[in-house]
Amino acid sequence: MSAARTLRVPGRHGYAAEFSPYLPGRLACAAAQHYGIAGCGTLLILDHSESGLRIFRSFDWNDGLFDVTWSENNEHVLVTCSGDGSMQLWDTAKAAGPLQVYKEHTQEWDPTVEKSLCTFRGHESVIYSTIWSPHIPGCFASASGDQTLRIWDMKATGVRIVIPAHQTEILSCDWCKYNENLLVTGAVDCSLRGWDLRNVRQPVFELLGHTYAIRRVKFSPFHASVLASCSYDFTVRFWNFSKPDPLLETVEHHTEFTCGLDFSLQSPTQVADCSWDETIKIYDPACLTIPA
Repeated sequence: MSAARTLRVPGRHGYAAEFSPYLPGRLACAAAQHYGIAGCGTLLILDHSESGLRIFRSFDWNDGLFDVTWSENNEHVLVTCSGDGSMQLWDTAKAAGPLQVYKEHTQEWDPTVEKSLCTFRGHESVIYSTIWSPHIPGCFASASGDQTLRIWDMKATGVRIVIPAHQTEILSCDWCKYNENLLVTGAVDCSLRGWDLRNVRQPVFELLGHTYAIRRVKFSPFHASVLASCSYDFTVRFWNFSKPDPLLETVEHHTEFTCGLDFSLQSPTQVADCSWDETIKIYDPACLTIPA
């Protein structure tokens, strides 16, 4: 693995990291004070180059920030979510606070509309993760503490498929970029499971190796059968689920829970992660620099 470019942010514990889909050198990180239990949150906008990582802009919020995503139609706009139940819309071109704040629990909204378009009900516990299908317009998946993965349709305003995916809380899910029927879940039981929506009675693969709960899982945007996961065991692991021995690499460069993880959309070998150890890292895992 190439040497990681590291930025330490004292007093801020990382929860989510996401590369900009527009600017190759830009990364967003959502962080919280006091491990997210109390205190404020910070959205960090970082630029990275061969000389390292630097903060381009930072925004504070009065509660911990636990996730972040970039707009797909404006290179300056991001959305974060916080422990006070609200979402914030930010503009990196402006140094001031959020453009808007949304105080509804919904999975779908439009920044030009003040209220949510639809509300989806059905889960019986906390919803930890949602992801739009990259293939099917208006379709998204959600993972919950009720041990299910659910597939929803905007047109139906209701659940389409309910998958009892694990026997513990599911903390993360992602949709394969190359297969419209394939999703992956990561759970408190330390396992990753792949699900084919055409037959959900049993997983199409199970990946074992983590020793504590899996906090986030992401499919590679460049390799059809490669994915990465980060965990409360402090590690990031890279997998190829099509191989008999699927574990490609284990990265151990954090000293606390590793919560945020993302693949670059511009570089096939670049990954970012963030941890409760107050560091954000960008690096090139060895397994991605050789054919997977």
